[in-house]
Amino acid sequence: MKEVTRRLIPPERFHFARTLAPLLAPQFDPIGRLSADTFSLAARTPDGPAAIHLSREKSGEIETKSYGPGAEWLAGNADAISGLRDDVTGFPALAQKHELVRQLARTFAGIRMPRTGMVFHRVLRAILEQKVTGVEAFRAYRQIVKKFGEPAPGPGDLLLPPDPAAIAATPYWAFHPLGVEQRRTQALLRAAQVAARLEECADSETATRRLTALPQIGPWTAAEVVRIAYGDADAVSVGDYHVPNTVAFGLAGESRGTDERMLELLEPFKGHRGRVCDLLAHGGIRAPRFGPRMPIRSFARF
Repeated sequence: MKEVTRRLIPPERFHFARTLAPLLAPQFDPIGRLSADTFSLAARTPDGPAAIHLSREKSGEIETKSYGPGAEWLAGNADAISGLRDDVTGFPALAQKHELVRQLARTFAGIRMPRTGMVFHRVLRAILEQKVTGVEAFRAYRQIVKKFGEPAPGPGDLLLPPDPAAIAATPYWAFHPLGVEQRRTQALLRAAQVAARLEECADSETATRRLTALPQIGPWTAAEVVRIAYGDADAVSVGDYHVPNTVAFGLAGESRGTDERMLELLEPFKGHRGRVCDLLAHGGIRAPRFGPRMPIRSFARF
């Protein structure tokens, strides 16, 4: 089995686990593993299936080992996946425009934004997370990966993300027992049918345009995809249930906010608006809660 090794030198104060955590579903993800100093990820690369394993050493350097037909591709992109290509140039100056953002930027300076270069797997995650609780979305995601995933190359007992062709060839009703209703399933099937065109997008702007041209995929889903697939630090999840309130509360002390108000408050940070939203989340900034929480459902029982 092909194995490729590479060494990376992260910046000072680099936070390994918090940088890589967004690449995996919370609690358990069949395609990867994360600890304080190790990270594994299975992937369907342009060159074929592969898996990458990262280990942070006492020196601070990161050793990467990649396996499978796509090992060279993963090794070549290991620094991007690790967030080491994240360009924070100019952000410290922007952060000075708001005291809370300045403090958060200093506190969490070691967290970088990863860039996987792989679109469809993130599309799968984002569609499943549309207008449901995280518990519902992650439960359905794990079941889908287990049903469609295949063993990944290398150690770790990882599963590859679902093949878009296998998703596209599956009737919508087969996703019901997996916890996904017809609306989200139809969006997923449409995205799977054009997965090749999505993967070939050269940049975040092109991917956003192609994604939002698909029925039932809007700005929220597109932002959730390009923030990870392209490391887009400016991607804002317009239409989110919580983020507008978080931004309004954190930046203006207002307990509730609209998408329009959120974008207005984020405008001074243009180019890094998504990064500011992430910093607020890292800092535990939350607007007061007044209403009941969304109920947790199981579509498999409908």
